[in-house]
Amino acid sequence: MPTGVAVGVDLGGTRVRLVASGPAGWSRRVQSRTPSLADLPGFLRRLWPRWGLSPRRVAGLVVAARGVWTPAERRREARRLRGLARRVKVIPDVEAAFLGALGDHPGVLILAGTGSIVLGRNRRGRWARAGGLGPLLGDEGSAFWIGRWWLTATGRNTARDEARLRQIARAPDAVARIAAVAPSVLRRAARGDRRALAFVISSQEILAALACCVAEDLRLSPPVPVSWAGSLMENPAFRAGVLRSLRRQGLRVRAVAPAQPPVMAAHALAARLARRTKR
Repeated sequence: MPTGVAVGVDLGGTRVRLVASGPAGWSRRVQSRTPSLADLPGFLRRLWPRWGLSPRRVAGLVVAARGVWTPAERRREARRLRGLARRVKVIPDVEAAFLGALGDHPGVLILAGTGSIVLGRNRRGRWARAGGLGPLLGDEGSAFWIGRWWLTATGRNTARDEARLRQIARAPDAVARIAAVAPSVLRRAARGDRRALAFVISSQEILAALACCVAEDLRLSPPVPVSWAGSLMENPAFRAGVLRSLRRQGLRVRAVAPAQPPVMAAHALAARLARRTKR
């Protein structure tokens, strides 16, 4: 059974991804439907035995999660995970995405998947963000945003349509189900559907506007390095539209492909925790 294991977790809005490694080349990866942050401890307790692990054998655990910002929030969520590893750290998912994409360099990260947020950092290490307030108050330009407005605009033609919309709205996984509509809207836009194209362009313009606000707040020098994460921004055509909108809005940018996915950044932090545990 492995010891001194490091585990990184990327707890997304739709999928959870885990990467684990230990001595002698031992490694595991898993991707599945995401549990809630509250359900994550139980998810990991069930996973450890399948991997031949016990909490004492997990030296470092880093979880990148949505909705975790303040030091108090990070400590509270870390306490919930206590007992699953010798050292535990919880960080915002967008911070892991930024570190994976741009490392320690200044720049702006646009994250748009199920939800959305823009995060930036300057040379002095100061962070700034825009968006990221969740589906009720934010997630502008996200897959959820596109799906919600598309369903609202096109899904009320018959009583049967309205019944289907009410069913989706009342579902426990309503946000994920609404966000799952976005890929079909993007495909329609690519085929020239004017209604779909209007929603896609609006999404791109909103994300670009948020990025401009962050770059201005941090006084980043042009060309501003801009990277990306999330299913929408990983779509080349959608991403190209966001970059065009950035330039139209007056921000001179340099597109930087992500160096590694967020889960690998979380795993790298977990490996550092594991090394500290050995000392």
